Amino acid sequence: MTSTTPTTHPQPHVTHTVFNQSAPRTDVNEYELNTVLVEAVNRHNAGWATDELREVGALVGTEQFQHDAKLANTITPELHTFDRWGNRIDEVEYHPSYHRIIAAAVEHGAHTRCWADPQPGSHVARAAIFMLFGQIEPGHACPVSMTHAVIPSLEMQPDVAAQWVPKALSRSYSPDLSADKSSAIFGMSMTEKQGGSDVRANTTVARPVGAGGPGAEYLLTGHKWFCSAPMSDAFLVLAQAEGPGGEGLSCFLLPRVLPDGTRNVFRIQRLKNKLGNKSNASSEIELDGTVALMVGGPGRGVRTIIEMVSQTRLDCVLGSTAGMRQSVAEAVWHARHRAAFGATLADQPAMTAVLADLALESEAATVTAMRLARAHDEDASDQERAFRRLATAVAKYWICKRGPHHSYESLECLGGNGYTEDFPLAMRYREQPVMAVWEGSGNVIALDVLRAMTREPESVAAFDAEVNLARGVDPVLDAHLDRVRTQLRELAGLDPAAAQRRARRVVESMALALEASLLVRFSPSAISGAFIAARLGDDRGAEYGTLPVGADLTAILQRH
Repeated sequence: MTSTTPTTHPQPHVTHTVFNQSAPRTDVNEYELNTVLVEAVNRHNAGWATDELREVGALVGTEQFQHDAKLANTITPELHTFDRWGNRIDEVEYHPSYHRIIAAAVEHGAHTRCWADPQPGSHVARAAIFMLFGQIEPGHACPVSMTHAVIPSLEMQPDVAAQWVPKALSRSYSPDLSADKSSAIFGMSMTEKQGGSDVRANTTVARPVGAGGPGAEYLLTGHKWFCSAPMSDAFLVLAQAEGPGGEGLSCFLLPRVLPDGTRNVFRIQRLKNKLGNKSNASSEIELDGTVALMVGGPGRGVRTIIEMVSQTRLDCVLGSTAGMRQSVAEAVWHARHRAAFGATLADQPAMTAVLADLALESEAATVTAMRLARAHDEDASDQERAFRRLATAVAKYWICKRGPHHSYESLECLGGNGYTEDFPLAMRYREQPVMAVWEGSGNVIALDVLRAMTREPESVAAFDAEVNLARGVDPVLDAHLDRVRTQLRELAGLDPAAAQRRARRVVESMALALEASLLVRFSPSAISGAFIAARLGDDRGAEYGTLPVGADLTAILQRH
């Protein structure tokens, strides 16, 4: 006989009960929680911006903002070359989430508030706002950064600046291409397929409409291999000027829409299929009789556009640093909300060591980035300007290179969750390399450091003076500062080829000296001591999580 006793089965819902997973990290104030950033803002004369920074911190910490960030990176820009009737339009369509994010960033002055309201700490306040937005959604930061960076270059051509600077300073944002707009977002396009970073290999030709010269109208013909944010209202580009007004590689302002309302010739050939930076469209463009205005004079293109480049260089440091903050915040949050082997992950010694090491890297980058921002303020002395010339390049090289590995190690703290697109660190891992590549990758920056040392020796003296302000506190740091002086002296005596081969090692030493010295001056001794031992000491490890014995891990993590 068949048994009629029912078999016991688990209730269908039991396996779907969620436990031992971290809660959503939403509705937090990203500024107030970032102790290191708050300290830096107050230290560097920007405490007057605290209320706005708190407002931004609350905004970017909301669930809605985070959701917009996710949508902007998953529903990516789409190129429409023609309209449905066959007219050439060259437009890129973005998801509305992207427009909401960039509009909020512009509204809070993440682009140009330091130029609109210059005072001690203006660059610091702007840097903090820029980092808070970039911490959650990094792609929009590209046009925001370029709009910030274009101002010094435009001001080299007063008649052009009079028309365009007020638009760049506006805190309103409109994605429409129109000649009647009171605001403008800027882009930049220098590189060509045959040259890359060697911008003097440019083959784009600029022919004058009339006599030519500064501020005059030219017609550009050529092909740009990279043009980021192609829906910007205007761009700075490089081209070889011809004609009686002067010749040579020159800088031009290229509007997307002409004063009469017609579209300028700006053929978007394709969007680049990038590793990361998905929410921001990068493109390849063709110019064919494209109207542009000369900025800065014939043959002075590099000298003019380098003002813009130097500002974006600082923003690469800020962007990488913001990414480190996101990585640490997500890793620590997860580890404090998930248990394994009888304790929360954050309390497991192996995980505590990794988290503390990641936090050290983030703090060193933040302290350095904000010190550089202060050096860019308008009240900077000649020594400050000399310091920032060399230190910005050194920091760009090192911090941007540290970003990808830092994000990977943070991702690993989340385990399998970190490897999925549902959590933000997969996006961050793809994003971090772009800051090292943008404006000049490692070798380009290292060579620029050599150039600065040769052409602007006062920058070496200013850098040396800055890092040696921390001398006498830690013998390990003192020994490293001695090594840096020796390396710089030896480097100056080498032939160019030998100097190039040594450049990366010297720049790395300089970067570590700068970070360590700033931590000694501005962070608790538990932080600076652990950083110096871990990065400069005999017991330093090659990977994160190998902090020397005696490091106060609890004190380090309490700040993060």
